[in-house]
Amino acid sequence: MEQRILGRTGRSVSAVGLGTWQLGGDWGDVSEDDALAVLDASVEAGVTFFDTADVYGDGRSESIIGRFRAARPDVPLTIATKMGRRVDQIPENYVLENFRAWTDRSRRNLGMETLDLVQLHCPPTAVFHSDEVFDALDTLVDDGAIASYGVSVEQCDQALAAIARSGTATVQIILNAFRLKPLDEVLPAAAEAGVGVIARVPLASGLLTARYGEGTTFAANDHRSFNRAGDAFDVGETFSGIDFAEGVEAAQDLAAHAPASLTPAQAAIAWVAQQPGVTTVIPGARSVAQARSNAAAGDAGPLPDSYSRLVREIYDARFRELVHGRW
Repeated sequence: MEQRILGRTGRSVSAVGLGTWQLGGDWGDVSEDDALAVLDASVEAGVTFFDTADVYGDGRSESIIGRFRAARPDVPLTIATKMGRRVDQIPENYVLENFRAWTDRSRRNLGMETLDLVQLHCPPTAVFHSDEVFDALDTLVDDGAIASYGVSVEQCDQALAAIARSGTATVQIILNAFRLKPLDEVLPAAAEAGVGVIARVPLASGLLTARYGEGTTFAANDHRSFNRAGDAFDVGETFSGIDFAEGVEAAQDLAAHAPASLTPAQAAIAWVAQQPGVTTVIPGARSVAQARSNAAAGDAGPLPDSYSRLVREIYDARFRELVHGRW
């Protein structure tokens, strides 16, 4: 698989990585054996970048990755985690004392002396404008607790504020066929600044697999059941904030024009990975088959212009008015 430099980290990572929220929780149950098998299958398929967070299963995702690392010390991996969602979401909690406690916990979970990349996990907007926050992150680098830091954001304006900071190595943002706003300013600004872009939710919580119908249901402990109205966290993280039935219909339209050599999901992932400025895209997987299929999108050739035109047409007709101004 193609390897790309992850912004100011200087590390080489696969164009398609693995998001591991599913291995921690909020996507239904995944056994530890199945989770380890997903990690193994991803690596065998060429994935060299895992993304996790300290709140995915209250550290379960990090701990499983840590066990995988211990069993496979030969595998060249870059592991990104996140911090900041273990407390009330107020700017006053984003201080060095908490950062040290959170990163120490992640270091134990992952079995790493120095964390490769730590991202602020979708904090309040004021955090992106605080010199003290970024001074604290610089201190963690100086102390050797982390090698690099970045941010995960909900809104494009937050990404642009972080990109302007000289120490920001990466920005993680939602980008998929139903969420195109990052193409306008965020990706060009990141490329100019040398900041890596980690694209998350590339399948719009599974909608872009084109395997769902209006009657599809999900487990009670799956965020696609309990967060459709944003009751637990930002609604944009679930189905990209669009109406489920509308998304099902749009996904079917797009899938009908996917290249014959790719599944609808692979085409959707490849489209994100091929956007100028994207370093890596991080679909999740709950099974070995999903992990292998997602990784294969990293080897897809250039998508036809007709597919990209249809992405724009569907977005403009169905979703722009709803989501473009919101995130």
